[in-house]
Amino acid sequence: MNILITGASSGIGKQLALDYLATGHDVYACGRNQEKLAALQSELPPTQQNHFHAVVFDVTEREQVQNALSNLEQLDLAILNAGVCEYIDDAKSFDAALVERVFAANFFGVVYCCETLVQHMQSGARIAIVDSMARLFPFTRAEAYGASKAAVHYFASSLRTDLKDHGIAVTTISPGFVETPMTDANDFEMPMRISVAKASIAIQKGLAGGKPHIAFPRIFGWMLAFLHRLPYRWQVGLSSRMRS
Repeated sequence: MNILITGASSGIGKQLALDYLATGHDVYACGRNQEKLAALQSELPPTQQNHFHAVVFDVTEREQVQNALSNLEQLDLAILNAGVCEYIDDAKSFDAALVERVFAANFFGVVYCCETLVQHMQSGARIAIVDSMARLFPFTRAEAYGASKAAVHYFASSLRTDLKDHGIAVTTISPGFVETPMTDANDFEMPMRISVAKASIAIQKGLAGGKPHIAFPRIFGWMLAFLHRLPYRWQVGLSSRMRS
């Protein structure tokens, strides 16, 4: 398959790129840092070098996205994984620019990629969009991150319906905590955090099975789904306890 992966220079995206290359696929590894993508390519054995294609652009820049992706017309799978996380430490006095930055990467980055990709993808292709389990619960300090992931999940779910008649499938991916440079920066406990290797396996397995939604780790997902169904007043109370 020809597979495009955004956010491929680190974390889940990097592991997916390595794993798909190891099984003989052609990978278009996307990122904004050319040096990191070159370093990723240097890790590959010679037999995989010709299957690796670095695509350098910033997902938050619509024109860059269009220029980078408009010529990729034979994609079988696009995994839109690039994202950022910033927390609001003082809700009484926060900077709206922080929210804009998070939405630019996590939401509009996906929108810009889809805008170009769906014009060229053929029937039988699939788009996989990474959101987060954080969208299920009003976590403290996560106003920007959680809202952006809730928005992109809704966008992807609606897009799935409207692309069905065109034969293009859409899968949503909701990870819990995964050991990545982004979560390494967190200053709080992260229950059931898993390795990028396990995350990659879960994603590959779900996509190979044609699943419309992939969530992992499973037990953590069940816990958050249960909390999501509680009365909202209870959810706020639990979130407040986490803050204190």
